[in-house]
Amino acid sequence: MKTLNFKFSKLALMVALVGSAFFSSCKKDNDVQENLSIADIVAADDNFSLLETALNHAQLTGTLKGEGNFTLFAPNNAAFAAAGLDTDAKITAMSAETLKQILLYHVLPNRTPASAIPTASNTAVATSANANVFVTKNANGVFVNGATVLTADVNAKNGVVHIINRVLMPASGNIVQAAQANANFSFLVAAITRASQGSTNVAQVLSGTGPFTVFAPTNQAFINAGFTTIASIQAASPATLTNILTYHVIAGRVLSSDLTEGAMPTTVQGGKVTISLTGGAKVKGLGNTTSSNITTTNVITTNGVIHAIDQVLLPGI
Repeated sequence: MKTLNFKFSKLALMVALVGSAFFSSCKKDNDVQENLSIADIVAADDNFSLLETALNHAQLTGTLKGEGNFTLFAPNNAAFAAAGLDTDAKITAMSAETLKQILLYHVLPNRTPASAIPTASNTAVATSANANVFVTKNANGVFVNGATVLTADVNAKNGVVHIINRVLMPASGNIVQAAQANANFSFLVAAITRASQGSTNVAQVLSGTGPFTVFAPTNQAFINAGFTTIASIQAASPATLTNILTYHVIAGRVLSSDLTEGAMPTTVQGGKVTISLTGGAKVKGLGNTTSSNITTTNVITTNGVIHAIDQVLLPGI
């Protein structure tokens, strides 16, 4: 697991963030002065300045300063920057209500220390946004929706903070709806629509209960595979598209934290794909000469997860 070093400023003057193992592989801190609230801890650390702005804009500072027991999965500034929210202005330009729901998705309505997290994959945990996050604890560490917990158990008088390296985004719909909402998946949506005109209603399947994991080719991936226009997809055989599309789907919720080197999961189509992690996460179809890069991971949906890829996976003969 990649280790990131953080420069703690004002918080470091008040508390010593010491300790070594987070669960099994990230930092853990049990020596924080518990007269500080969660909001105080956020305000005291320059690495949480964007989170502090977000909490203020969403009017949640008072909640995390007040009575109760909470767990906050706290994205640091680097996490906000990676989400495109690298300035206070970008954060305050968001709807306060939208931002509130995103931030509540990072909050559990109880104190959940490291020791309370089971060693398991994708344990569903209810958040204060009335939506689940999925927590994995394994030999590589602890992850929430695939995001890495960098520092665990920063204790506060009203709960505990776990520092994470990504902003968590709650699901906005099922797999099909999430694809429809992303302009970079318009060719994929066209393929799903065309395939559904055959004997298998692929759109209905991918809108169902699931959960499913979809390796979702981007528009450029379809173009590179010879589907150069939406019209060429609409002219393709529904049976051919169904065979290809179901080869991109795995039954179950497989987040990036579940991917292992050399794994060969079976797809809904029946064939296997091969996972590799060297030089970044990749997936290869039996009919592909090279692996596809997984370019975006862990897009959470109500019925699974989407990972964007830069090649169409081919099942082979």
